[in-house]
Amino acid sequence: MITLGTARAPPGEADTGRLEVGEMRDGSPVRLPVAVINGAGSGKTLYIQAVSDGDELNGLGVVSRVVPRLDPTELSGAVLVVGVVNHFAFQVAEHRNPIDDRKMNRGYPGDEDGTTSERIAHATFQAAKRADIVLDLHQGSTSRMINETRVRCGIRHHLHGDCLELAKVFGCGHVLDIKGPDGQLARVAPDDGIPTIDPELGGCVGWDEESIRYGVEGVFNVLRHYGFLEGDTEVESQVRARGFDQYGSPAGGLIRFEADLGDRVSAGETLFEVTDVFGSQTGRVTADADGIFWRTRRLPQVAAGEYVCSVGTNVDRY
Repeated sequence: MITLGTARAPPGEADTGRLEVGEMRDGSPVRLPVAVINGAGSGKTLYIQAVSDGDELNGLGVVSRVVPRLDPTELSGAVLVVGVVNHFAFQVAEHRNPIDDRKMNRGYPGDEDGTTSERIAHATFQAAKRADIVLDLHQGSTSRMINETRVRCGIRHHLHGDCLELAKVFGCGHVLDIKGPDGQLARVAPDDGIPTIDPELGGCVGWDEESIRYGVEGVFNVLRHYGFLEGDTEVESQVRARGFDQYGSPAGGLIRFEADLGDRVSAGETLFEVTDVFGSQTGRVTADADGIFWRTRRLPQVAAGEYVCSVGTNVDRY
């Protein structure tokens, strides 16, 4: 029998339930939606979570499509899923937890006696620690971004090669291989010996079916490659960036991009121009280095110094 919160599944069965992680302001319990798919055969355990940030819904789209397709009688091992991690932010469609103003994916491994975010991080990390592999599904918030996978443990970590292989198997086509900030699940779980990646499935308001498709295919790639399901996964080389340049606007006004997401850009090439409301150019920004046009703001209006776009640099294939 495998349990996660109230979900209980013997071998060859699946169940859904709730994981209690604290209390709301009226004293009612906070319960996260969870699923357990316990395979008929023995094998590894995969942990998947989504909506660590409350406005990043593509991961939830992946979970809602993957779980119904998993037949426990055909599965070896087990899959544990937390469908919505950041309960409070999800309810109000905000990025951060509005109760403690914390970004959930900076609070791992969490604290069972801490703030609401720390308590959720603690509870979900205890679930993640039961796994052999972890997928923490994200997106580039509500900005525009390519579909990519992040390896966050750092190149000197003893599990860096395993995490990089997992990212390659997931197969978004692009990988950002840069050590992440303290408190990220993809930073913390490898310290416990668990290969972990952070798929960033595009960026949108609501969710995007193309990015969700990348995520669903990625999860099934992992399930086949690591022996949860029968079948082969075609592992293809990925474009990897090991640097990340961010650009702000030199002036207030309206942005006109000269590159599209995923384009190769060269040092000195124009990334965007800024105009006033009547179309007269007031600023122009060029790339500092060769790279991939990775991410942009969604709205055209911008204040002086405000974030506009990012370029992945130090690019290779692996």
